[in-house]
Amino acid sequence: MTDTPTAPSATPPTAPSATAHPRDRVAPGTITVFSDIWCSFAHVALYRLHTTRAGLGLAGRVRFDHRAFPLELFNGGPSPRPGTDSEVGGVAHIEPEAGWQLWRSPDWKFPSSSLPALEAVQLAKQQGLEASERLDLALRRAFWAESRSIGARATVLAVAEETPGVDADPIAEGLDDGRARSVITEDFACAREHQVRCSPHLYLPDGSDCANPGVTARWHGAYGTGFPEVTANDPKIYEELLLRAAG
Repeated sequence: MTDTPTAPSATPPTAPSATAHPRDRVAPGTITVFSDIWCSFAHVALYRLHTTRAGLGLAGRVRFDHRAFPLELFNGGPSPRPGTDSEVGGVAHIEPEAGWQLWRSPDWKFPSSSLPALEAVQLAKQQGLEASERLDLALRRAFWAESRSIGARATVLAVAEETPGVDADPIAEGLDDGRARSVITEDFACAREHQVRCSPHLYLPDGSDCANPGVTARWHGAYGTGFPEVTANDPKIYEELLLRAAG
């Protein structure tokens, strides 16, 4: 079957955007960070953002607005333990102080999802961006450095209770009523629609963006059976990004 021919339009219609572009939601003095907690490159990026911000004396001038880049939704399933273990071997050496170890808890405790942790970070935003920053960093360390199952409600809430400046009670309520799941799926839709490239991908108030700042890598073999090789590493870029966000 063929369609009936029509005269060409001078301006072809475009479908309306279902989500706002990430660059349109960056407040002054803020860096928006799309990431997943069980992404090793994001673990490096967030450690560098926090330590560089402190070194520049910008803790009171620049905040981090966390948004979800949920890898399990992109990949149709959870990250396999051999994949994350290979990332420890291939990525940890560029920022060892961030905290790393191969998974040391029982295999059955390896998280089958990072969504509860991502939801908790969004729920912490109701207490302010500083609270969500602190919880995000604590959950990353819990997974990468302490082999804690961040897919379990009890673990997520335990980390929240241990994190200064975070009230775990409203986070527990939000996890139980599911109010933050729609935020995660909206971020997922936004990332797909607007070509958010990877975890981490940063957006600045001046409209610029940077995917996996300062780091490039290549994979040898498939994820879960191969391993990553870092081919470039320039942590100095974080000074530039933070100064631009502050200025």
